[in-house]
Amino acid sequence: MGDKTIRRGSLQFYPRVRAKKILPRANWDYVKKDGKTLLGFIGYKAGMKSAFVKDDTPHSHTKGKKIIIPVTILECPSMKILSIRFYKFGKVLGEVLNDNLDKELKRKIKLPKHTDSKKKLEIIEKKAEFDDLRLVVYSQVKKTGIKKTPNISEIGLGGSLSEKLNFAKEHLTKEISIKNVFPSGVVDFRGVTKGKGTQGTVKRFGTSLKAHKSEKGLRTLGSGGPWHPSRVDFKQPRMGQMGYFTRVVYSSKIVNVGSISEKNINPSGGFKHYGNIKTDYLIVYGSIQGPVKRPILISAPSRESRKQVQKNYEFIEIR
Repeated sequence: MGDKTIRRGSLQFYPRVRAKKILPRANWDYVKKDGKTLLGFIGYKAGMKSAFVKDDTPHSHTKGKKIIIPVTILECPSMKILSIRFYKFGKVLGEVLNDNLDKELKRKIKLPKHTDSKKKLEIIEKKAEFDDLRLVVYSQVKKTGIKKTPNISEIGLGGSLSEKLNFAKEHLTKEISIKNVFPSGVVDFRGVTKGKGTQGTVKRFGTSLKAHKSEKGLRTLGSGGPWHPSRVDFKQPRMGQMGYFTRVVYSSKIVNVGSISEKNINPSGGFKHYGNIKTDYLIVYGSIQGPVKRPILISAPSRESRKQVQKNYEFIEIR
């Protein structure tokens, strides 16, 4: 009985503690780079709805028919580049800051008074000592009405070194839209789950309830392991933090990408606990982690699922 109890719960998720950051980072070396320039985007979860779509999936039982599927809607306001970060042998070689930054960034970080990005870029290009570069971007969340302070994240680039540099220089002073980054296909979601506070072993690990006449409680452990050597093994399920963990949802199928100005998908009264979407949005099949308004890092897939890739839905409307 002791062995069964001790091995409850996957050790892959240890330690079960609260996430350090609300917007996780990603290892961009393991993300699929085929045909992609910018490999990620910052979005905000608006909620779940049912979508009325036409199923065009090959070999599907409902091919050619109109069906209803569960979807998650994310609002994705345009992003801007905060800086271009250059790497050499995996270490930061230098950083070029954007000259035209929003005043809301002062709430988040300390900004220098004046920088000349063009001169710095020319100097780094002449030296040509870097072997990789990434973009530090920030979301224009003030357009959504959720909050004013933007979220900041480092996002990798695909393509050759010259293609990365050209993309960074071209978009340094421009806004980047979700339509240009993930128009279709499959994406991964990195985010923090809904926090549930301190929970016991039954809810936290799924241990079974004891018999109704057991002593010392029904929702406690039957055995904590051997008497000698006397110890509490780290694998043993104990009460503690549940939720607010960093998790990844792999291979979510994009159903539609659009803008409110083109097609209004807001329900009457807005989304529950969120309100109305005001900018661009992303609709994906199924559910993703976190409560509404939670920032989510959308990334290119690291391990595509063939079943998800083959799915093809023609979006009609939100129900």
